[in-house]
Amino acid sequence: MNGAESLVRTLVDSGVEVCFSNPGTSEMHFVAALDKVEGMRAILGLFEGAVTGMADGYGRMAEKPAATLLHLGPGLANGLANLHNARRASTPIVNIVGDHATYHAQYDAPLASDIFGFARPVSGWVHSSTSPKTVAADGARAVHAAMQPPGQIATLILPADTAWLDAEHPAPKLPLTQPAAVSASAVDAAAKALKNGKKTAILIRGSALKERGLNAAGRIAAKSGARLMCDTFAPRLQRGAGRVAVERIPYFAEQMVETLANVEQLILVGSKPPVSFFAYPGKPSWCTPDSADILYLAHPHEDGVAALEAVADAVAAPKEPAHVAALAKPDLPKGNLDQFTAGAIVAHYLPDNAVISDEAATSGIGSAIATATAAPHDHLSLTGGAIGQGLPLATGAAVACPDRKVVCLHGDGGAMYTLQALWTQAREKLDVTNVIFANRSYAILNIELMRVGAENPGPKALSMLDLHNPELNWVQLGQGMGVESVRVETAEEFAEAFSSAMKQKGPRLIEVML
Repeated sequence: MNGAESLVRTLVDSGVEVCFSNPGTSEMHFVAALDKVEGMRAILGLFEGAVTGMADGYGRMAEKPAATLLHLGPGLANGLANLHNARRASTPIVNIVGDHATYHAQYDAPLASDIFGFARPVSGWVHSSTSPKTVAADGARAVHAAMQPPGQIATLILPADTAWLDAEHPAPKLPLTQPAAVSASAVDAAAKALKNGKKTAILIRGSALKERGLNAAGRIAAKSGARLMCDTFAPRLQRGAGRVAVERIPYFAEQMVETLANVEQLILVGSKPPVSFFAYPGKPSWCTPDSADILYLAHPHEDGVAALEAVADAVAAPKEPAHVAALAKPDLPKGNLDQFTAGAIVAHYLPDNAVISDEAATSGIGSAIATATAAPHDHLSLTGGAIGQGLPLATGAAVACPDRKVVCLHGDGGAMYTLQALWTQAREKLDVTNVIFANRSYAILNIELMRVGAENPGPKALSMLDLHNPELNWVQLGQGMGVESVRVETAEEFAEAFSSAMKQKGPRLIEVML
């Protein structure tokens, strides 16, 4: 048994069942070990940014880490944007990054780089193996680190000789750390605040945005009248019919300020006070009223679900929660196809227990409104703001949940960043329906150009935000990746294409012309 095989066996024994990979020369012994060890599914991605996004989608839905296999520092660097998103989502991921053999490092070969330097900004834990006899233990530590509440990225650097030299045996699984219990004083303080008559909002993130936590929050709202809110881009939100609805914090700073203007108390559950995504001339960065009291009921590493349940009991909340969404599927629209008619169609046909990977950006408001009362589903957002997450996130979610329909809602500009994920969907026969909103523009940047005070933009500036000349053709792009693809221009055409995709298994792409 060599070091690579001992590592793969350790990962499998520690519950890591999937490796999203784009390997190179330094990782070949790990690749070979995948054939020697049962229990590890190997999935190839054609770009490291797609690989890391897939691991993010998998981790959010499986609630445990996948491994990535990346080639040296440049391979890791190619994956950093979606690792940034995964870090913001607190997704557990184990990065395996190959490195030159330890004795080869002295020669400064062309692919030599500062892997630690690339890894540190996105990793909660970084380590480089120094011996084939410690690789297995290092792997067990990496899984343990990735699963530290609320979840984080653990990067294990694997020099080539530690992978090919003889090892002894795999390492045993390390016991996982459970979320910390919230203090009784935090529960008491929140319960007391909810009884004082002040206008209160509860801002929720993490596992508390699943049914159990939402139910407890809804009970609190039924008793106290508190508003229930979540971040603009929550990593995973369970929503739709039968689930307690929460308000999403708006994206733009002035909208945040308006939304929170009357809040006198803000209770945080796994979240932090909302701030503007960017600085704007004459607009605030801190969006919570200065006069508002801020209480931390649960920090991200603590058990927010149990905390909400404890507060519900402390305020003698009723058993039935408030704000439960009733099923209300929109009628099918006809004629003009825009984000609102498209959203109504998505909501009408969305099956029970679907997963939505949402990077629709400026074209996503219609779907967000319409699906609030659609069939119950999970909603995955662009947590870190680094575009190009939606397609690979959907791909990883489909690997984690093969029995669930995955719908990816994506703008055409952002989808170009990681369109390679379509190839993996086709190769793995994943049940993903990709809806590409084609406005031939970086539309959000056209809005931001005005908001930051860049006056009188000229043709050069505007051309930087325009995707015409030549126009993208997503039908050809999808077909070239092996995915059945169609273009639609009317509501009737989209309804026919989307309903058909919901009835069939396998990857599909629908280009929605806006």
